[in-house]
Amino acid sequence: MTQEQTTNTHLLNEQSTADIDTWIAKYPEEQKQSAVMAALRIAQEQNGGWLTEELMNAVAEYLDMQRIAVYEVATFYSMYEHQPVGRHKICVCNSISCLLNGSEKTIDYLQEKLGVKLGEITTDGKFSIKEVECLGACVGAPAIMIGKQYYENLTPEKIDQILEGPD
Repeated sequence: MTQEQTTNTHLLNEQSTADIDTWIAKYPEEQKQSAVMAALRIAQEQNGGWLTEELMNAVAEYLDMQRIAVYEVATFYSMYEHQPVGRHKICVCNSISCLLNGSEKTIDYLQEKLGVKLGEITTDGKFSIKEVECLGACVGAPAIMIGKQYYENLTPEKIDQILEGPD
């Protein structure tokens, strides 16, 4: 590795590296790159919900991976963000079941209620909205996810109640 490539791991704090090490330990020693998805999630959480190029480089260095391999994972999966997000990222499913059950109306309602478009953050930094391909909650369509919590069978009234909850 060049000097430039070895200067990024300091961006991962002590708790993050400890958490990544827990994931690395789950794999054979020569396969520590298998922890890349968890490492990216941990780095993203450490950074307030989004990944910078420098953090992805730090993950690559920490896992002894080529940077491009980390970028491929980070850009393929929709759970990784590459720009700032609100403290509460609202993921709105727009797959076929949700679409047929009103997800476009859900998106429109959220945008109007919060005063932001998809990909934007409310002025107070509290919410952002992201359209996602599938939340795997077809039976309860339309569905959203905020953090790790799923909400299904949405109506404007139910959305109002949900939005009152987070700090």
